[in-house]
Amino acid sequence: MSAASDTYFLIKDIKPGLKNLNVIFIVLEIGRVTKTKDGHEVRSCKVADKTGSITICVWDEIGGLIQPGDIIRLTKGYASLWKGCLTLYTGRGGELHKIGEFCMVYSEVPNYSEPNSEHVGQSKLGEQNNISASSGMGTCTFGPLGNGLQTGPEASGFPFTYNHGHIYAGSGRGNGRGPVNPAPANSAQPLPPAVSNGRDPRRAFKR
Repeated sequence: MSAASDTYFLIKDIKPGLKNLNVIFIVLEIGRVTKTKDGHEVRSCKVADKTGSITICVWDEIGGLIQPGDIIRLTKGYASLWKGCLTLYTGRGGELHKIGEFCMVYSEVPNYSEPNSEHVGQSKLGEQNNISASSGMGTCTFGPLGNGLQTGPEASGFPFTYNHGHIYAGSGRGNGRGPVNPAPANSAQPLPPAVSNGRDPRRAFKR
């Protein structure tokens, strides 16, 4: 692959249905691990460049190697909708290469993986049968993963590589990385309504 001859997309220019995407981004957050029926691990990662952020779906060992702050070059990726949320995937034959750390200008906003009316209208099919385990969070960033068409790494174009050098030696899958994981789903539940008798409590002890 000749990097010089590749055209790189900015996150703001990624649209549903685009294929053969080459994107450079920095990893901001690693989502919780979800296991598929056939035992594969899937993670959703929030990534960004100078134009905004997006969610990328990463399979198995690669997801265990990626760390917040990594600067990664994605080749041959594609974009699709999951429950109205724009999501980036590694395409068939695609690769993720770590090319640096930390030093990259980025913007978390706008988040192009947040639902919007344009995308929701394109992805009504199957929405009623799939409920996000983290729907209380209000976005699809850490919701169910995949493109709804196929499960397992075949949908993400295995094999792919990750040039992690010595940084990840002995790191394993890196399960339970504490601060980079999203809050538990129960933390997003609304608080019970306050009980009020209609009187100002500050006046309760006044004559």
